[in-house]
Amino acid sequence: MIGPAIAVAFAGSAQVTAAAAVPVPPQARAVDTSRPDRWVGNGTPRSCTSRAVVGAVAKGGIIRFRCGRDPVRITMRRTAKVVNTSRRVVLDGRGRVTLSGSGTRRILYQNTCDRRQTWTTSHCDDQATPRLVVQNLTFADGDATGSTYDGGGGGAIFARGGRLKIVGSKFVGNRCDPRGPDLGGGAVRALSQHRDQPVSVAGSTFTNGVCSNGAALSSIGVSWSIFNSVFTGNRAIGRGANPARPGSSGGGSGGAIYADGNDFRVLLAGTRMTGNHAREGGGAVFFVSNDRSGILEIRSTTVRDNPSDGFETDPGLFFIGRDQIVVDSVVR
Repeated sequence: MIGPAIAVAFAGSAQVTAAAAVPVPPQARAVDTSRPDRWVGNGTPRSCTSRAVVGAVAKGGIIRFRCGRDPVRITMRRTAKVVNTSRRVVLDGRGRVTLSGSGTRRILYQNTCDRRQTWTTSHCDDQATPRLVVQNLTFADGDATGSTYDGGGGGAIFARGGRLKIVGSKFVGNRCDPRGPDLGGGAVRALSQHRDQPVSVAGSTFTNGVCSNGAALSSIGVSWSIFNSVFTGNRAIGRGANPARPGSSGGGSGGAIYADGNDFRVLLAGTRMTGNHAREGGGAVFFVSNDRSGILEIRSTTVRDNPSDGFETDPGLFFIGRDQIVVDSVVR
């Protein structure tokens, strides 16, 4: 059933059973890394260390990896942190590199409002740079539990300010704090993108994330454009929703995606969301636009078998906003 407060447009056959790939706009595609500014490693797996990654990210520019011919897993001993004087930071693993938080730390951090990463503007929440791009990488076992600066969250990536783009990457088993009414992003937490432009995600997978809310992606006042991606096995495990019910610590909404704020938009296109779970609302997606101006758009997408223990407006979804648009998609 479609709730009376939700505007829905259906086009095409209701018999669509799987997400159909959609064209990815140029701004969401991988960037050219054929001329890197710096390398991690000198050609051997042993040379590809946490220290090398941390140092390369701090220097910025286009970063590639020379770790040998076989896939390599780099266990991060420290979180790699973007310095706010960098114009851009591009990490390209070419499909052979896993960065692991080993269940003890966040993997990658960008925050233009964190003076420790260099203060560059009085308008830190609307800074144009750095532009952070991660492509063809795997982020595994990142954990931001206890990292509560600027609200916490983002077991694999925390990004505030500048711009964030994710292409062709995998996020597996990332976590953040298990309780809190507005805390989220087992894999990615995004805040304050430049000029309210969307975070773009293309051709990426998010599996087995765990957090109070939004066990894959979480944001406040941020738009998302998500293309040809997969979300499965993510769990929002908080209890008490938002605002937190009396006697509870709050949370438990948006098994895969938690999006809150005012005027923002979430686009899901060519995407599959199955087997995600929320203890409260929105087994797949929790979308609340407080001023009712936000838009949730679902195109050529499958949202199926994403249970919500508490509340939903459609199977797997909880929506409050201006329009919910569903085109050539399955929501059940």
